[in-house]
Amino acid sequence: MKSVTVGQLRQNPTEALAAVEAGETYRITRHNREVGRIVPPGPATALIPPRRRGPARTRSLPPLQVESADTVDTLIEDMKGEW
Repeated sequence: MKSVTVGQLRQNPTEALAAVEAGETYRITRHNREVGRIVPPGPATALIPPRRRGPARTRSLPPLQVESADTVDTLIEDMKGEW
């Protein structure tokens, strides 16, 4: 890994970027302390395709049977039995 100061990078960024493009990694320093790195890009990440526009296409979904009760208390009692 090569090392370059902030001042050197500011004066000649083209040389460092050409080396990074060729696969070299640069360590950027300021007052002998590392403040960053320039690394070549990794493999391309897969992007999530954008959502389709338009209405929802739900006709092909099977209908859902909703079970209900006469009162909320009946629903709570039924749920307590399943715990």
